[in-house]
Amino acid sequence: MRLRAPSPFPLVAGVALAIVLAFLAIPLVAVFVDVPPGDLLRALDDPSARDALRLSLETSLMALGLIIALGTPAAWLLATRRFRGRAVLLTLVELPLVVPPAVAGIALLAALGPQGLFGGALADLGIELVLQRAGVVVALTFVASPFYIRQAVAAFESVDRRLLEAARTLGAGEARTFLRVAVPLARPGLLAGAALAWGRALGEFGATLMFAGSFRGVTQTASLAIYERFATDFTAALALSAVLVAASAAILLMTKLAMVGSEELHGAQR
Repeated sequence: MRLRAPSPFPLVAGVALAIVLAFLAIPLVAVFVDVPPGDLLRALDDPSARDALRLSLETSLMALGLIIALGTPAAWLLATRRFRGRAVLLTLVELPLVVPPAVAGIALLAALGPQGLFGGALADLGIELVLQRAGVVVALTFVASPFYIRQAVAAFESVDRRLLEAARTLGAGEARTFLRVAVPLARPGLLAGAALAWGRALGEFGATLMFAGSFRGVTQTASLAIYERFATDFTAALALSAVLVAASAAILLMTKLAMVGSEELHGAQR
């Protein structure tokens, strides 16, 4: 019997993987090695750089708090109900994922700007968003919320229905079942969604620039500060970039750990 010749496909796939890894990893590594560490640390001594980093952290955490507080019950409703128009609602939730950031900023101006659909109502209430720190939070919430809500919907859908029904049989209302049973069981998926949303908010650029502007100490986040320094102080831009790369890596690691916990939980349920 003639032996079949080894397929060259594994070798081709391995070469493709090596090219992909090199293409994705080398630019990120270059952020840390292109400039000596001492120069990077000195660049971070700039008060405006520290202000930008602090503003990014504060506004992204505020946005994350809003996303979790409103997105968790909304995701529960989408996950546990089947009704006409549900697919349309899910599409609306996911739409900011594919809308260009600049378009998202224009959309926020059209809705919440001084001349927008709700601009007059907000002005009557004494609420200012455009070119304000609150506007940064709004922009981050808009672009990052779909990452959490979609993941939360999937997490709630994966919870064993029998456990929820058992809680209801024992007399727990829907609110108690949601808080005491569904949220703990879906926690790994919720944490993964929160990590993804936080990472997206931390790196947001276009919508924030269009809606809130870039004023040092007021609305200039780390991403906007990188853009401002790109042409005049490349070392400072690299320093801020290195911080964001490290933060993004930490958030991604949190996501992976949460996903591992989710898989272990599902295995225990089965």
